[in-house]
Amino acid sequence: MTSSTTIPHELIQVLRTAQAVTVLTGAGVSAESGLPTFRDAMTGLWSAYRPEDLATPAAFQRQPRLVWEWYAWRRSLAAQSHPNPAHHALVAMEQHVPAFMLVTQNVDNLHQRAGSRNVIELHGNLERVTCSVEHVVIEQWDAQTGVPPACPRCGSFLRPDVVWFGETLPALAFEQAIAATTHCDLFFSIGTSGVVEPAASLPRLAAQAGAAVVILNLDVTPYQRDGIFHLHGPAGTLLPDLVRRTWPDV
Repeated sequence: MTSSTTIPHELIQVLRTAQAVTVLTGAGVSAESGLPTFRDAMTGLWSAYRPEDLATPAAFQRQPRLVWEWYAWRRSLAAQSHPNPAHHALVAMEQHVPAFMLVTQNVDNLHQRAGSRNVIELHGNLERVTCSVEHVVIEQWDAQTGVPPACPRCGSFLRPDVVWFGETLPALAFEQAIAATTHCDLFFSIGTSGVVEPAASLPRLAAQAGAAVVILNLDVTPYQRDGIFHLHGPAGTLLPDLVRRTWPDV
């Protein structure tokens, strides 16, 4: 898929001189790696379910095996996917900006696999598992203890380390995201619907703090006004183009 959106010269200049850049990413970035978005992932054996019926504490309490197996399936999909040019462009951007922070709503670990280092995970990570009672990350467990497996510390069910509906975001992660948002020169919102709170508030906070804001999405109309850039197109095309134009040596 290609895009006819032209990268504004003013945006190139802002990025080239920026001392602090914060990026918020959503499911649209991972979709370009062939990874289904959260609600698109209900296919095959899972087509009879709504994700909202599986991604809640109540669902896990009612049917822990079903929820564990759904997340195991999603984890396998993520493991089979690969970072795309958008992920790699953000790695290159991080290498050129003095202060760079990547805030992601994605749980697929693709940013980290691409090489991003300063990553704040708002919704957790599919690759991690926690105790459902003690809420500590568990590195090793005995799969023979059942489905879900038992926590080796207390015997309770293990669960994926992701934020479910009805749960709050990790306090420290969101505090760090707000700090990075309110202290940046340039803020990107990439591949996210902009309707899921509280992450949706971050672009507004950045603009209120005086940062230039870029909204990069397939669902926006391209336009530019003072301090705000709307870019319509796939991140895997536009981000590498922006990075190449900003730093020709990349």
